[in-house]
Amino acid sequence: MLKRTPFYKLHEEAGAKLIDFGGFDMPVQYESIRKEHKAVRNAVGMFDVSHMGEFLITGQEALPLIQHVTINDASALKPGKAQYSAMCYEDGGIVDDLLVYMLGEHEYMLVVNASNIEKDFEWIARHNSFEAELQNRSDRTCLLAVQGPKSVETLQKLTETNLSGITSYTFETGTLANCDEMILSATGYTGEEGFELYFNKDQSSPEGVWQAIMDAGADFGIEPCGLGARDTLRLEMGFALYGNDITEDTHPLEARMGWLTKLEKDNFIGKDALVEAKEKGPDRQLVGFVIEDKRAIPRSGYDLFDEEDNEIGFVTSGTRSITLDKNIGMGYVSREFSGEGCTVHVDIRNRKARAVIQKPPFIER
Repeated sequence: MLKRTPFYKLHEEAGAKLIDFGGFDMPVQYESIRKEHKAVRNAVGMFDVSHMGEFLITGQEALPLIQHVTINDASALKPGKAQYSAMCYEDGGIVDDLLVYMLGEHEYMLVVNASNIEKDFEWIARHNSFEAELQNRSDRTCLLAVQGPKSVETLQKLTETNLSGITSYTFETGTLANCDEMILSATGYTGEEGFELYFNKDQSSPEGVWQAIMDAGADFGIEPCGLGARDTLRLEMGFALYGNDITEDTHPLEARMGWLTKLEKDNFIGKDALVEAKEKGPDRQLVGFVIEDKRAIPRSGYDLFDEEDNEIGFVTSGTRSITLDKNIGMGYVSREFSGEGCTVHVDIRNRKARAVIQKPPFIER
């Protein structure tokens, strides 16, 4: 039985196409992915991402626990700040990528991917030898992502909190659409200005919040958006997707996540393997690429070849860029082919399509 978010009825009434995503019955699109994508790039769109997982970690040693299981340095956080991070296995493979929020002294929230909720919770619990309490708040937490250049104007109609004063990767707790104690977080997965809104489904009306935001954004042409547009938007920015671009078989240094891997930090799970990997240098690298041939759309799992027809890697994500009107993708290639401007070839149904390596993001925001 698939799980459903508190907004399922609204998706169904709106005629959304629903799919199984991470064990949830989720909307992949409403009217069209193209229309929803353009709404976010040009105005405002809203996503139900309540399938994501939220863990609360509290106690005197909440920070030491987070430091032990994540690769970024959470000691740099202050209340009201958020941080992108990841967890690794002992061999450096990625357990999951996640967000860390510092809610207050000795109080943190971790936001993890829907398909990894149980696995991540068990992983953290297994390594919790600290004076810290771990709670899974996923089932009671609603999460809406309101994204696009008109997102602030839309949401400002519904709150007295000055949203323009909330900068990227910071947040405030306030009232919005008559929902108290909502976390208003300037984060997102689209590359656009926007907010992710966390609130307890039992302390408000989820459907009421959804409708209030839709009404507030009507003047700007707000669109409800599905996971299809979320994927095309994130790929234009080169944002990694767990299960595709990053997995337990990839490590952060080869996945363009070296910038958040703080090897100078005290011992954390996977540190020894990552120190060794850095000293050796990765054999392969996650890269972006562009294909000019409109007929050649890359898909996950397609093989990559060099000019001499030697297999050198594989595609992890691919799509037709709605903004650029070009085919784009990401994948792993041998290190010698990872440089900007290198030419590789994608095997698409037994036909090789020429692709040029390009460092993401593919579009400038």
